[in-house]
Amino acid sequence: MTWDSFIYFSLGSLLLWGVSDISAYIGSKKYTPLLFRIAGLALFAFFIAGLWIFLDRPPLRTMGETRLWYSFFLPLAGLLTYLRWEYKWILPFTTILSAVFIIVNIANPDIHNKALMPALQSPWFAPHVIIYMFSYALLGAVTLVAIYFLVKGKKLSNTTKIMNMADNLVYAGIACITLGMLMGALWAKEAWGHYWSWDPKETWAAVTWMGYLIYIHYRLKKRSSDRTSMVILVIAFLLLQICWYGVNYLPSAQQSIHTYS
Repeated sequence: MTWDSFIYFSLGSLLLWGVSDISAYIGSKKYTPLLFRIAGLALFAFFIAGLWIFLDRPPLRTMGETRLWYSFFLPLAGLLTYLRWEYKWILPFTTILSAVFIIVNIANPDIHNKALMPALQSPWFAPHVIIYMFSYALLGAVTLVAIYFLVKGKKLSNTTKIMNMADNLVYAGIACITLGMLMGALWAKEAWGHYWSWDPKETWAAVTWMGYLIYIHYRLKKRSSDRTSMVILVIAFLLLQICWYGVNYLPSAQQSIHTYS
């Protein structure tokens, strides 16, 4: 399985996810969109597994490879949200956002070779990056919820349910980020002899983590504003984007061991 096959598998998955989105709106039963959603995820997962075998390493080294996982986890996060809170709009929203990352990968693929630097040849590599990408997908989904809330505003009939959904997605997302940071610290200790070095990537990971902690603590206030809470989520997601790929363009990141190449 080579990267050249990505366009066929990704477009096939998008087609299945699109059918899932449409069936959620025109049908009354959950199992039809569920089946198509899972079929699309299975097709995408098959490509990831095939690429993993072909490269003889986890496809997690380059920025394009992380976009690959993000494109996979976003529809999964949308499905889990739909099953739990029954908001149909989250399905097409996550499909569209996934499509954006898929199109970027098709138009601007990174070089995918089998080279893996010694520090990345660790059992911590795959779980550390995968759990981070899953957390990014969950937090991407809750950002869509925040934007939906801010756009709809007073037209929403049940804001309590939406805020409850946002809270739980953030709890799950920051739990995954925390676990990913702990794995990264253990990996760093094994590879370089220290848990934390204030590398630019590590610094922005901490900033992102604190951004979502601010949301959680603000929501604990008795008189917290729903609108302000959603604005905090959007700002936190912007911090996440800097942590993910924006940090690569900072002058201080040129010597970073975390820069994707």
